[in-house]
Amino acid sequence: MKKIFELVIVLVLTFMVGCNPVIDSKPPKWALVIHGGAGTILKENMDTELASQYKTKLNEALLAGSTVLENGGSSLEAVTAAIQVMENSPLFNAGKGAVFTAEGVNELDASIMEGKTLMAGAVAGVKHIKNPILAAKAVMEHSPHVLLTGEGAEIFAREQGIETADSSYFFTQDRWNSYLKTKQNALDDKFGTCGAVALDIYGNLAAGTSTGGMTYKRKGRVGDSPIIGAGTYADNTGCAVSATGHGEYFIRHAVAFQINALMKYKNMSVDEAAREVIFNVLSADAGSGGVIALDKSGNISMPFNTPGMYRGFVTSDLPPEVDFYGE
Repeated sequence: MKKIFELVIVLVLTFMVGCNPVIDSKPPKWALVIHGGAGTILKENMDTELASQYKTKLNEALLAGSTVLENGGSSLEAVTAAIQVMENSPLFNAGKGAVFTAEGVNELDASIMEGKTLMAGAVAGVKHIKNPILAAKAVMEHSPHVLLTGEGAEIFAREQGIETADSSYFFTQDRWNSYLKTKQNALDDKFGTCGAVALDIYGNLAAGTSTGGMTYKRKGRVGDSPIIGAGTYADNTGCAVSATGHGEYFIRHAVAFQINALMKYKNMSVDEAAREVIFNVLSADAGSGGVIALDKSGNISMPFNTPGMYRGFVTSDLPPEVDFYGE
């Protein structure tokens, strides 16, 4: 009877937080959460084959990151591994699948942050780095800086031995079609940014985000993804956050940092803090998008105020789970 009562309580709590995983009193040894962007993602518009492709790639990203964590690797390494999978896929607006600027080129952004030390690295406006998340990690680990942009970031990446690619590598017909539609004033209402947050067996958090930005954006436009505190943040005393959405709003409201601050200074849970910012702060300003957030106890939150968000999670205690549509 006691076990049945406890199960009912867990189910009720799960419903109350909007289907976000509820970790019991014993934290998992490790946890990983990913997203592949938020926006107008509707079941009626998703054919079976495309849905299968997204599901497969999200699970591949979860496998890459969880393998690192299961084998004693760091949260930073796990985040990097998971994001690389999505950067290498044309399905997501990052790396290979990046959208086009108004000039018809790809400008990529990425950032990463370590919760233990608050060290961070980022790159913005790069055009030839195959995996921008690796360049962001190199900036954090091998330079005194946090953010490098454009040609300077690319020179640094080459010095670090990071793989580059010709601009033709980033071309995909689907993204080019979106560019042409947007050029004709047909809005692109998907935010394909990808990101990951992780907790390792040492109790350390990390977060990372990578994107091609906004379709038909002006040359040189930088959104929230490479901005520490806006699109990415990690703090062992609070949480790890990666965001996706209309970047200007995420920058104005310092979304990732604000979630962490609400936990630290208002004693909110990670889910309470994430929902407060997405549904009350961001939505009140007509900002659209979502976040994934993870605390040091392995509690997960994945709120979004758009019709859908590509997302998934796995922990040492829970099997991989992915979803696309509204909660």
